[in-house]
Amino acid sequence: MEPHAVQPPTTRYAVVTGGNKGIGLETVRQLAKAGVTVILTARDEKRGMEATRLLHESGPTSNVVFHQLDVRDAKSIQSLVNFIGIQFGRLDILVNNAGVTGVEVDGDALRAKNIDPEIWLAGKAVNLIQDVVKITYDTAKDCLDTNYYGLKNLTEALLPLLQRSTSGARVVNVSSLRGELRRVPNEQIRKELGDVETLTEDKIDRILQKFLHDLQQDALEVNGWQMMLPPYSISKATLNAYTRLLAKKYPNMCINCVHPGYVNTDINWRTGTMMAEEGAQGSVVLALLPEGGPTGRYFDRTQVAEF
Repeated sequence: MEPHAVQPPTTRYAVVTGGNKGIGLETVRQLAKAGVTVILTARDEKRGMEATRLLHESGPTSNVVFHQLDVRDAKSIQSLVNFIGIQFGRLDILVNNAGVTGVEVDGDALRAKNIDPEIWLAGKAVNLIQDVVKITYDTAKDCLDTNYYGLKNLTEALLPLLQRSTSGARVVNVSSLRGELRRVPNEQIRKELGDVETLTEDKIDRILQKFLHDLQQDALEVNGWQMMLPPYSISKATLNAYTRLLAKKYPNMCINCVHPGYVNTDINWRTGTMMAEEGAQGSVVLALLPEGGPTGRYFDRTQVAEF
């Protein structure tokens, strides 16, 4: 044997949340094709198992396994952590893709309006969609519990396994251009979320509690919250801020957030202009970053952008 024989690369293990459809499913497929062993998770066991079966049938993706996960449920999170610990002993990649909009929508009526994608992207569809979109305290709370708190609780539960990664783990938080700070009218909130030196998880908590309070008081607009999908927008702005905190705390990992593009999926009631294949590209690139890659950054698809 030569003195410097190259060792075959070890298998990488990944978790993709919300992996049963849309961008999540496509992310699972592309990571599996790249040789990663992927744990596809979904809230609904039947849908998750069906998605996994279809992946196995559609090509060389036998390296995909299913595990049920509801990020809002501590027991469900612990069950996944135990499974990974026993089966694989470590985790190399976490793609936090699961998310909800925080509103009730009449999808057919919304699509019938045929709103120009440019108007959507500019966040100028607020008045056009008021009559078909309903926000309640419960839908808003579910959104924050899923997109921010659920994601945070899952990530923190998986950190011990991520720290065992031999290559420095990759964490990818799927965000949205709705969470970009320039879109938040309230200057104080923009400042607090944008200053990573003084930011804390407590500050983020206080901002989210204030949001829910203002929602109950019907004071979102007057207090400078985003009016385009308010719960979703603030959940993503706080997720981006949390991503930066985490990246600061774990400098040996690459921890980033990404806007996947305006993809035609259930989360935007099938109004998007891009295919899921394109939408998954950002997540996959960040999941497979080489050592020494960027961390604590926000990407618009595959390009670094402004928080």
